[in-house]
Amino acid sequence: MNLEDEVVDRISECTDTAMSGDRITQEQALWLFSLPQEYSPMIQMGAEAVREKFRGNQIDPCTVMNAKSGSCAEDCHFCAQSSHFRTIAPTYDLLASDAIVTAARKARDNGTRRFCIGTSGRSLENPMELRIVETALGRMREELGLWSCATLGSITKNTINILKDAGLNRLHHNLETSRNHFPNIVTTHTYDERVETVRKAKEAGISVCSGGIFGVGESNQDRVSLFELLRELDVDSIPINFLVPIAGTPLFDKGAGIESEEALRVIAVGRLFFPTKEVRICGGRMPALKDRHHEIFSHGADGVMIGNYLTRQGRSPDQDIQMIREMGFDLVPPHPLSQANSTVE
Repeated sequence: MNLEDEVVDRISECTDTAMSGDRITQEQALWLFSLPQEYSPMIQMGAEAVREKFRGNQIDPCTVMNAKSGSCAEDCHFCAQSSHFRTIAPTYDLLASDAIVTAARKARDNGTRRFCIGTSGRSLENPMELRIVETALGRMREELGLWSCATLGSITKNTINILKDAGLNRLHHNLETSRNHFPNIVTTHTYDERVETVRKAKEAGISVCSGGIFGVGESNQDRVSLFELLRELDVDSIPINFLVPIAGTPLFDKGAGIESEEALRVIAVGRLFFPTKEVRICGGRMPALKDRHHEIFSHGADGVMIGNYLTRQGRSPDQDIQMIREMGFDLVPPHPLSQANSTVE
C-alpha cells in the first residue's frame, strides 16, 4: 500500500469510529490536525456525515448579551474587558433585568433559540447583581419561553442552584485552552478554578457549554488536550471561538490569530472528537473564516452564535437565519414555553 492510500484509509478509520458513536483517540486527532490541506475535503466529508447521523438537519442559533462590561480584574490576554489592558471596549455596570429581558425578546424574535446573559468579572456573587440575573432568568422562562444560558465567571454551587431554580438551563464557562498553555494567556486565576466551575454545574444537573478559543498561540497538542478534558468532563456543548486580535491586548501585539483553513480543520476534528455532542461556532467566526463562514455546518457544526458578540459587532441575525434556511437546514424547535406570538417559528 502506498502512502496516499494509507492516509486515505486512516482518515476513513477515523470517520468510521466517529460514525459508530465512539471517540477517536487523541493520537488520531493530533494526526488529523497534522495533515496537509489537500486532505481537508475528505476530513470535511467525514465530519459532515457524523453531524448528519447524530445531530440531524437542525441548527441551534444562540445569542449572547454583554449585560455587564469591562473593568475586569482578570488578565485574560485575549480579552478587551480586562482592566489590565487599554482597549476601547465599553465599561458599564450590570444592566437592569428589564433591559436584559427586552434584549432577550428581540433576540427571540430574530430567530434565536437560546439567550445567554454574559457578565464581566471574576464572578457574580454580589447579592444585588445575583438578584437581577435571577429575575431576568425567571422572566425569560415565563414570558419568552427561551432556552437560557449564562456566563458569569467562577460561581459557587449555591449560586448555580439559585439560578437553576430561577430557570437557568445551561451554564457557559470556557476552559479556553489546554492546561499546559493556559498560564501563557491567563495569570490571575488557575486552570483548576475553571474546571471546578464546570464540575459544579454538572453536579447540579445543569447543562454545560464549555470550549475554548483557538488562535491564541496554542499547538495542535494543546487543542487535542483541551478536547480530551472536555470529553472527560462530559460537557453538553462545545463552543469553538476564534481569536480576533484586539488592539491593546497582549495577543494583538504578538500577532496571534488563525487562518480560515486551519479554523475549519478545528471544527471538523472537533466533530469527529465529539460525534454526539453539540458543536457550536461562536466568537470570531466572521473575521477568521471570512467568505468561508457558511462552511461551518458542512464541517460538522450544529450550533452557531448569531448577532453581536460581547464587545464586537456581528452579522445581522436575519442574514444568518436566512443562510441557515437557504442551505437546507431547519432551526431547532423553540422552548416548549415559547409564546405563540414569536415572529420566528
